[in-house]
Amino acid sequence: QVQVVESGGGLVQAGGSLGLSCTASDSTTVSFVMAWFRQAPGKDREFVAATSWNGGSTYYADSVKGRFTISRDNAKNTMYLQMNTLKQEDTAVYYCAASEYLRGSYYLSSSYDYWGQGTQVTVSS
Repeated sequence: QVQVVESGGGLVQAGGSLGLSCTASDSTTVSFVMAWFRQAPGKDREFVAATSWNGGSTYYADSVKGRFTISRDNAKNTMYLQMNTLKQEDTAVYYCAASEYLRGSYYLSSSYDYWGQGTQVTVSS
C-alpha cells in the first residue's frame, strides 16, 4: 500500500512564499501521476496542480498559474509545490495525491487512489 506524506505547511504573510513536499513510501510512485489539491473551510476540495510521472507535463489551476510551481524528484520519491506571492485565499489544507492510472481527469480528486493526511497553509494579511 503506497503512502504519501506532506510536509512544509505553516503560517506566512500575504505576498510571501512557502514550499510543500510530498514524500512517497516507496519508489513505485516514480511512474505515478501526482498532484496537489487543497480544501478551505466550508469549501470543496479543489485541484491545484499536477505532474506527469517524469515532470515533463505539468498542469495548474487558473487561480495559481504563474505563482505556484509543481516539480518532482523521483530519485527521492518526492514531489514539491513552491508557492510564491501567496494570497489570503490560498489558505487551506493542502493534500498530496497520487495514482498509477488516473480514473478520470487529472483535476478531479476522484481520479486519484492515494492521499496524504494534509498540511495546513495559512496566509495572513
